[in-house]
Amino acid sequence: MDLGLSGRNAVVCASSQGLGRACALELARAGCTVVVNGRDQAVLDRTAEEIRKETGATVIAVAADVSTREGQDALLAAVPTVDILVNNNGGPPRRDFREIDRDAMVSGVVGNMVTPIELVQRVIDGMVERKFGRIVNITSASVKMPLTGLDLSSGARAGLTGFLAGVARSVAHANVTINFVLPGSFDTRRLRTGLEGGAKAQGVALEEFADLRRAEIPARRFGDPSEFGKACAFLCSAHAGYITGQSLLIDGGAYHGIL
Repeated sequence: MDLGLSGRNAVVCASSQGLGRACALELARAGCTVVVNGRDQAVLDRTAEEIRKETGATVIAVAADVSTREGQDALLAAVPTVDILVNNNGGPPRRDFREIDRDAMVSGVVGNMVTPIELVQRVIDGMVERKFGRIVNITSASVKMPLTGLDLSSGARAGLTGFLAGVARSVAHANVTINFVLPGSFDTRRLRTGLEGGAKAQGVALEEFADLRRAEIPARRFGDPSEFGKACAFLCSAHAGYITGQSLLIDGGAYHGIL
């Protein structure tokens, strides 16, 4: 399917690896000029070059912390206009809620709620004026099914969802959409790190622990990041203008609710 995005400019936050990288790759395949972002310059440059070689797209690497004003300035200055914004940022580490002090709470909320809202504030009026805009926020399956130990992440991302849900309705008339993609267990470095920690804590082999986790998922596997990237790209496409304010859960059926 031609997504109708050739010539569009896309900014994808935290996209040097993992799910953010998968989104950047698919948008590049769709013909976008893509701004990729991360904090490690070497990793980011390698990712940008890999996407260029695979797609032939223009890929601009901006090493910056998107949680800072300076980082946001650098991202948004990389292209003349922003047609597509994919908000993404690393979540707070797993921790018992009793151990989370005020500074950690503030940092978690800034990273996973305030920062994406600030970026939306800065790009949305231009999108409305040009009558095209796609904003996709990568949150987490824990927004729908909170997980013990990820309370701060769940709370901040749920707050972001509630905040932007109303904003989405206020700009839909201008062909500007705001949606949320909620990943479950995808085969990324973050997942592998978590599996290693879980296996060590339970005193079992890594693959044995991974098999136990897979068995909890009706699909009986972890997600491939490319599946996530393709879903994100469709929500950014010219064909998705009638989809807004929605949360797309991609978790292999792990969530057992119907809403």
